[in-house]
Amino acid sequence: MTRPGPRRDRLRRPLTLACSVVGAAVVALDGTVLTIAQPALQHDLGADTAQVQWTSTGYLVAVASLLVFAGRLGDRYGHQRLFVLGCLGFAATSAGIAAAPGIGWVVALRVTQGVFGALLQPSTLGMLRAAYPPDRLGMPIALRTSAIGLAAAVGPLIGGVLVTAYGWRAVFLLGVPPTLAIALTGLAVARPRQTTREEGRGRGAGALDLPGACLLGLALAWLVQALAHGFAPPALGGALLALGVAGAAGYAFVRHERRAPHPLVPAGMLIESRPGTKRGSLGRAGPETSGRGPGPVVAGLGALLAASAALSGTLFTATYLLQDALALGPLPTAARMLPLALLIVAGAPVSALLKGRFGARRVAAGGAGLLVAGVALLGRTEVTDSALATGGCAALIGAGFGAVMVTATSVVVHRAPREHAGVAGGLQQTAMNTGPVLGVALAAPLLASGTALLVLAAVAALAVLACLGLPGDRAAGAGDDADPEPGAERRMADTPTRT
Repeated sequence: MTRPGPRRDRLRRPLTLACSVVGAAVVALDGTVLTIAQPALQHDLGADTAQVQWTSTGYLVAVASLLVFAGRLGDRYGHQRLFVLGCLGFAATSAGIAAAPGIGWVVALRVTQGVFGALLQPSTLGMLRAAYPPDRLGMPIALRTSAIGLAAAVGPLIGGVLVTAYGWRAVFLLGVPPTLAIALTGLAVARPRQTTREEGRGRGAGALDLPGACLLGLALAWLVQALAHGFAPPALGGALLALGVAGAAGYAFVRHERRAPHPLVPAGMLIESRPGTKRGSLGRAGPETSGRGPGPVVAGLGALLAASAALSGTLFTATYLLQDALALGPLPTAARMLPLALLIVAGAPVSALLKGRFGARRVAAGGAGLLVAGVALLGRTEVTDSALATGGCAALIGAGFGAVMVTATSVVVHRAPREHAGVAGGLQQTAMNTGPVLGVALAAPLLASGTALLVLAAVAALAVLACLGLPGDRAAGAGDDADPEPGAERRMADTPTRT
């Protein structure tokens, strides 16, 4: 077998980073510009509100239900190949939506676009994990985070300009050229087919867990559908029914994974041994023993879920407060919240440097604390009345969220063995896609009562608690950055998940 040499690896890494950064930014941009285009789309196609809502909900359901399985496919067949396939499909469906003759076509193509988006998103992290040594992975993840923040900041502006000048169809054509370009770049950095197959066998790729993928997809699809429709009284019954289906499917998934010979999500990735103390008959401390409990990957996923829920719910609530309660226009509202996006973009690389110096736990917990402070202060009337104070709270939220996202994502990707990097990326993307829907679902029924930001601050506080489960000191962080020795990776892949 011919393996690429160090020189070729050095050339491949910048191209892989470019693919990851642009791919993540295109997906983020697609979501922000769609929000701007929906009113014009509804008017042009004569659609009702429920149909337009499904242009977002259908995409979210498709993405959330397939992310983890798509990451598993990348682990088995190569992340570059899945990335290229996802990019080509994403570009094709975007062009199809731009030419769609009716709202039914738009919804169907958005669901299909969600399928290809699910193939694309975990690969943006899986490719980085495969291309970079773990001790150099923090900054690429930070740059990817900055790109997402930049796309979120400029997306509404670009979408508004395109819709005004050319109509809603133009926003779907926006991402086609860069997506095709990175697809071609992804083909250039893809490893030879023989190399990928042999590496997959060497890492113990195992069989695909199709029943587990179906159960997890069913649970996530119904969960996202329930959250997307909210818990206001008109939709409460349907939301509770969807949550019941999601819970039953989730329970069935856990039972199946415990017995599957090649589980979709290996237990060793989520549950880790931890030191304990055995008490003797007289209450004295006995020899140290090992227990099992949620590991840093679970803590990282919990932090990402809570932080993204708090962020999106706060943006939704702040827009309502500033535009409806204070009668500000869209442009002044966007200007007050602009520091949030700017601090995500600028703070992500700083967070990566701080993580290397102080460890993931301190940086992430500190960032989550800033997020709590920013959300809680934004709920005070004297703050929202002042443009400067509102911008300061937005800066706190952006800096805090950026720190949590960079450090927690880094831990999730680092702690997963390389042969399960795609599954780790799928779990990370699932948290980042589900959190915003959860945040808006929590905030919407509480807007009238004025308690939405207090509840969201409490959600952000849960992120602080989750961050305490991340690796603590600098030595622990370095340990996370080290690849497990190959035998350990194989044992994790082959170990049954029965408890």
